[in-house]
Amino acid sequence: MTVRLKEKYANDIKPSLVSEFDIKNPMRIPGIEKISISVGAGEEAKDSKILQNVQDTISLIAGQHAVVTRARKSIAGFKLREGFPIGVKVTLRGDRMYTFLDKLIAITLPRVKDFRGLPRNGFDGHGNYSFGLDEQLVFPEVKFDDIIKTHGMNITIVTTTEDDKEAFKLLELIGIPFAKGRE
Repeated sequence: MTVRLKEKYANDIKPSLVSEFDIKNPMRIPGIEKISISVGAGEEAKDSKILQNVQDTISLIAGQHAVVTRARKSIAGFKLREGFPIGVKVTLRGDRMYTFLDKLIAITLPRVKDFRGLPRNGFDGHGNYSFGLDEQLVFPEVKFDDIIKTHGMNITIVTTTEDDKEAFKLLELIGIPFAKGRE
């Protein structure tokens, strides 16, 4: 089974990017390398039931097992000890990445209340784009009754280009709904 967005990238988006940016080397054509989904647990990290619920929810959303991240060093001001759980993350590559991105664009983002597009200022200067969602309930596979506490998540799309303009055009052609306004 082929992934719809992966086919669209190979057949439509790649040739468009080559012609627009006059790319001679096929290895320099911008593409998506990985998608990282992360949740900072904050105070909820002390409760193992809530942390397990967050891990299960992110695993369900991503279609891949999420891992608990742990503190690398102690910070007394935050009452944090080395090895304590601080969040949950999952990194998607390949077909799962394209499937998640397709679901995000076509199903999830239209379900966000008062959605006017993703901010254009989420690029980091190296071609990567990050944005946040306020709650996990916008994903169709999440059941409201199974949630102990709502939480947001950070989603980072890592591209193979170092140029923000190329990355913006790639994501725009893929179908990411950016907010109207200045570029």
